[in-house]
Amino acid sequence: MRTLQLVLLEEMSPENPIGIFDSGVGGLSVLREIRRLLPHEDLIYVADSAHVPYGDKSDAFIIERAVAITEFFIRQQAKAIVVACNTATSAAVETLRARFDLPIVAMEPAIKPAAAQSRSRIVGVLATSGTLKGERFATLRARHGNGVEIVVQPCPGWVERVESGDLDSTETEAVVRRCVTPLLERGADTLVLGCTHYPFLSKLIQRIAGPQVALIDPSPAVARELQRRLQQHHLRNERNEAGREQFWTSGDPARVAATLALLWNSAIQVHALPSSLQDV
Repeated sequence: MRTLQLVLLEEMSPENPIGIFDSGVGGLSVLREIRRLLPHEDLIYVADSAHVPYGDKSDAFIIERAVAITEFFIRQQAKAIVVACNTATSAAVETLRARFDLPIVAMEPAIKPAAAQSRSRIVGVLATSGTLKGERFATLRARHGNGVEIVVQPCPGWVERVESGDLDSTETEAVVRRCVTPLLERGADTLVLGCTHYPFLSKLIQRIAGPQVALIDPSPAVARELQRRLQQHHLRNERNEAGREQFWTSGDPARVAATLALLWNSAIQVHALPSSLQDV
């Protein structure tokens, strides 16, 4: 398998697409930043909506899904992979990098920049329980948390609100307020959005937290790292025309398309993943 992937990478063309995946629609926050920074690239997005959220799944299950989706991208001749999910990064990115010789860019909670800019020296991290319990998060916290109090806050229900397209209802505000308020009471002046779904709630979070509290979204940094890796491997697409997007899901294409259209601000056609990828 490893030799096969080496051959594939050597044969890749800058015109090949980039694969991006998440457990659901949240990775669109990353896709948005990639499209802004790399307007000429063709992008393939997979929403693994039949298994959302990953936060309550075992590491073994997430690894299995991540490998299957990456193999799907390779069949689409993807030249790079973006793991647009903090929980999938924590559980599966080392396996993916060991198995596939393609550039693989992943998420991580932006503790380092948050710690650098916090005035109160108290940083709140909003994330899924799957991300917060992972070894990768523990390592980040130990490496960049010196001199700063890192207060973690699991956010049950947030992913489901975004998946349903309910971004600003009274019920959603109550769910968000219940998680943000304890961090503010601890004195946090900087909040890390530790799940790719959460930027779609950023207006609501900011309204609850107030203008004096900074929100840190790692998505732009992920797009910059992807750009760097493409340039490193001479794979950046420099053509003149705009790139295209394709959307796939393991869930109900019509339902996923409705939410994606809301978040992407454009009508979207969503394809059903092959039956072999509906479950593993």
